[in-house]
Amino acid sequence: MNKKPYYITTAIAYTSGKPHIGNTYEIVLADAIARFKRKQGYDVRFQTGTDEHGQKIELKAQEAGVTPKEFVDSVAGEIKRIWDMMNTSYDKFIRTTDADHEKQVQKIFKKLYDQGDIYKGYYEGLYCTPCESFFTESQLVDGKCPDCGRPVSKAKEEAYFFKMSKYADRLIDHINTHPEFIQPESRKNEMMNNFLLPGLQDLCVSRTSFSWGIPVDFDPKHVTYVWLDALTNYITGLGYDADGNHGELYRKYWPADLHLIGKDIIRFHTIYWPIFLMALDIPLPKQVFGHPWLLQGDGKMSKSKGNVIYADDLVDLFGVDAVRYFVLHEMPFENDGVITWELLVERMNSDLANTLGNLVNRTVSMSNKYFGGVVANCGITDGFDKDLIDVALDTKIRVNAKMDKLRVADAITEIFNLFKRCNKYIDETTPWILAKDPDKKERLSTVLYNLVESITIGASLLAPFMPETAEKIFSQLNSSERSMEELEMFGLYESGLKVVDKPQILFARLDMKEVIAKVDAMYEARKAPEGPDGTKEDEAVIDIEPKDEISFEDFGRMQFQVGEILACEPVKKSKKLLCSQVKIGSQVKQIVSGIKAYYTPEEMVGKKVMVLTNLKPAKLAGVLSEGMLLCAEDAEGNLALLVPEKDMPAGAEIC
Repeated sequence: MNKKPYYITTAIAYTSGKPHIGNTYEIVLADAIARFKRKQGYDVRFQTGTDEHGQKIELKAQEAGVTPKEFVDSVAGEIKRIWDMMNTSYDKFIRTTDADHEKQVQKIFKKLYDQGDIYKGYYEGLYCTPCESFFTESQLVDGKCPDCGRPVSKAKEEAYFFKMSKYADRLIDHINTHPEFIQPESRKNEMMNNFLLPGLQDLCVSRTSFSWGIPVDFDPKHVTYVWLDALTNYITGLGYDADGNHGELYRKYWPADLHLIGKDIIRFHTIYWPIFLMALDIPLPKQVFGHPWLLQGDGKMSKSKGNVIYADDLVDLFGVDAVRYFVLHEMPFENDGVITWELLVERMNSDLANTLGNLVNRTVSMSNKYFGGVVANCGITDGFDKDLIDVALDTKIRVNAKMDKLRVADAITEIFNLFKRCNKYIDETTPWILAKDPDKKERLSTVLYNLVESITIGASLLAPFMPETAEKIFSQLNSSERSMEELEMFGLYESGLKVVDKPQILFARLDMKEVIAKVDAMYEARKAPEGPDGTKEDEAVIDIEPKDEISFEDFGRMQFQVGEILACEPVKKSKKLLCSQVKIGSQVKQIVSGIKAYYTPEEMVGKKVMVLTNLKPAKLAGVLSEGMLLCAEDAEGNLALLVPEKDMPAGAEIC
């Protein structure tokens, strides 16, 4: 019987540096879905890879003193190493510097140009280098990039443009008639209301201000701009050919069943990408899922702070499957998840060491203690057995239902509910008491058989999420992974088999203080040494776009004073804004600032800050702001309030 094909992709990782655990989460999530689909009987094609062109790469290579190709070769190798370390089962790792991909991008560009979808023009606008995106003034948020919050600069150059508006109505109709296309639902509403319905502008698809990109072969001073290059990897990696001579994989697997991406690039995958496909007369992917972010609980991950969490840091401390469990189980369906070292240790001890590890250990130990390791079903049952069996058989149904909706965290919870039910079953049946009565020997044997069978069912469902752990469980129980069809039956474990003589600890309990001490030492070792001038050797010097010169009279019209923050609270309708009550002399001004990601309201209260006090009042998210708190910003977009070096009274003039 031919298996139904299923094609899943991740976004391709940008080769600007080593991915942190938030980036790594996506490949683990995709792997869990791919493994589960294989278990369901699908013929799965799983593709990931790296996005390797662009101005940012060119600049980073210059800073490193290497060619762009040498730079991306190194970073792509590191990304692939981490993906492999996390035991991900991808079928294809594509690089946008692959010769076959570059050739097809050139052919796609020419095809779209020849049919009138791409035209040459002239671009003048606002450009964000980290995001490699152009924006209009109205699209900026607080004058900065709406995607990453960093400063933008003016850019002006000759460019080719794609006629986005030509396909906008067709895309709107597709989204309205295919409610499953964009998930979760909130992402769809955002795309429709913020971008499609207000009207699409033509998209810049080439650049001339840098050279590290795929050349436009009929106009070689232009290189193909990032999204037409990067997004097409989903088809070129299957053997798509713009001339129509498609490879077997493309004919078999396209359209994609699932593009799994971060919510920050949902716009490119649900607007740009489907429009490109429409222009190429190619079927659209069936679903784009914009997953939330994994955030660090004690503040934004920052290389300059030395607190970035990498996958190999976590694996060294907890092991691969523990890390897989954490990132998959702790991520909500729509909202951002949080990672802290304390929470990692808590989950390790409670869920993995206790609920699962101790269950397997107790079951194997009791089987050896009471029956020399032999597990036999003697058929002596009582009322507790039925409920355990019902839960064991129902778990497959529940897990399938959750996975069909991509609710991976909820699916794992269902599996661990089965393990918890097994632990409860031990407490209910009290094997240690049964063992004291020779007449209850067959009942005791049946209890242990039911436990081995239930654990085997749970481990079979756990395998896509924690493959190494599942194999260790099967090895200890002398069982094997069950198919989905076999999970509909209870009692398939062969009566009379023996478990291992001595159980192995699946997950050891950790001491919180010891882990935190190791983490502190790791962060300390990661800090860069100071150079001769007292600065960190890896500390970046920041050059910003110079503004027009002003006269001393212009400066004199601005009034700066020291303010003391008396109270602070979040702005309800905003994810970025805090509203502070600031004492300045005998007055109290209300000031709204976009610093919620960097300061809690509690941290703000009592601070002495530097304030621009005669800024014209304005409403931000519906709240009146009567001034501006001054901040400094580093190259990664991190903000820090400017504070007086010495204690100064509220209202003191800054001159």
